[in-house]
Amino acid sequence: MKIRKVGGELLGSAVLVMTVIGSGEMAQNLSTDTALQLLINSLATAAILYLLITLLADISGAHFNPLVTLIFAYKRELSLGQAMQFIFAQFLGALAGAGLANLLFELPAFTASQHVRGGGHLLLSEIIATTGLIFTIFIALDQKREKKIPVLVACWIGAAYFFTSSTSFANPAVTFARGWSDTFAGIAPKSIAPFIAAQIIGALLGFALTQSLSSKVKSKK
Repeated sequence: MKIRKVGGELLGSAVLVMTVIGSGEMAQNLSTDTALQLLINSLATAAILYLLITLLADISGAHFNPLVTLIFAYKRELSLGQAMQFIFAQFLGALAGAGLANLLFELPAFTASQHVRGGGHLLLSEIIATTGLIFTIFIALDQKREKKIPVLVACWIGAAYFFTSSTSFANPAVTFARGWSDTFAGIAPKSIAPFIAAQIIGALLGFALTQSLSSKVKSKK
């Protein structure tokens, strides 16, 4: 695999997490209004997703998410070895992004978050958020609307910040990295595994939904 593809996944994951955590910290510095804090965080995240997917899609595919990569591997559009390289780059990049965001605000590079996120409603939120994300990506690909994926993903995640109680993590690498920032966007390490489990369930549901509604299925009838 060309190093530029792995590099694209590492860079994209790093900038994504740096934006999520950094904008959350900036929001807290600017306002004590929780609604405004979440609005700032969501707008920054949606904007950077649009930018990163637009610029890096032709380089690496702009996955930035192990679940997306694994589905491409399942579809045999990536080899298992390529998928593992992508996933390693995504986790490494996400962790680097968390460290950079912390340093930007004069915080220790890595500190375990104290923000416990527990409860069935949060896990259900992660299932729904991830289901929607995976469905959005792969139904767009099925409909040959690849060029619209940047705006579609940005819209879904931006909206899901507000209609899910978990604020839509929907990404195992991002979730893990956010565990090492004791800030607005953090998640306590003990909450990480349940969140990732919910995201995996969501990814399976999202892909199953895509398959059931795909144009290929319809064309066979």
